[in-house]
Amino acid sequence: MANYDIIGNIAIVKFRRGERASAKKSFATTLMKKHKNVRTVLEKSDRIKGRLRTPTTKFIAGEKTKEALYKENDCVFRLNVDTSYFSPRLSAERKEIAEMVKKGENVLVMFGGVAPFAIVIGKKTKPKKVISVEFGKEPSKYAKENIKRNRLEKFVVAIQGNVRKVVPQMKEKFDRIVMARPNLKDSFLDVAFDAIKPKGMIHYYGFYLEEDKKKLKELITEESRKSGKKIKILKIKKAGDIGKKKYRYRVDFRVD
Repeated sequence: MANYDIIGNIAIVKFRRGERASAKKSFATTLMKKHKNVRTVLEKSDRIKGRLRTPTTKFIAGEKTKEALYKENDCVFRLNVDTSYFSPRLSAERKEIAEMVKKGENVLVMFGGVAPFAIVIGKKTKPKKVISVEFGKEPSKYAKENIKRNRLEKFVVAIQGNVRKVVPQMKEKFDRIVMARPNLKDSFLDVAFDAIKPKGMIHYYGFYLEEDKKKLKELITEESRKSGKKIKILKIKKAGDIGKKKYRYRVDFRVD
């Protein structure tokens, strides 16, 4: 049985190794009949490209495009699935984060991609400002387009650049920081601690085997100590699985 994600008009399928081309084509045809909105079926490979951690895909059936138009949480997004990391499985996660944001907050989203977290926050709440910082030029281009598409130019701003360089140059501090980071070695917590207001909230995402979850708490505690900050961890939750017994965890903590 193949696993797949649907991003608007595109289905991305992970086939079993050694699956015949005819079987892939047949599955794709059936999938498009089942999901009327899907007009393109792509195969996801095991290879991950570069620092942006984007997958490589291969055309299987339907319209030959890599550009998706996707809707969630009363928002609409356009993106290229080969150049911009995007997970429809985080839809509920984005809504949950947005529901925590209070009126008038300054919010920073690190590793913002095509701005799904920032846009859902902007649409669902009444923040003072949401800044989404993304390293990749292509997803940053889509982020700016998506902000306009959702008519949030007054509240949401997309900035292209390395968070280690961009965030320290910002004049304002933030009430809330969403660290929607990819699976990288660098935690970037030192950058967040320098940018957060007293009593501010940080939502940190980390990738760990279930038995190693305690290392996540130890990492945040140690980084807070190095930065001279006191923290209170309020919640640690699974925010999706990424492999056998390996999960994306979200840690919600307050910086006192």
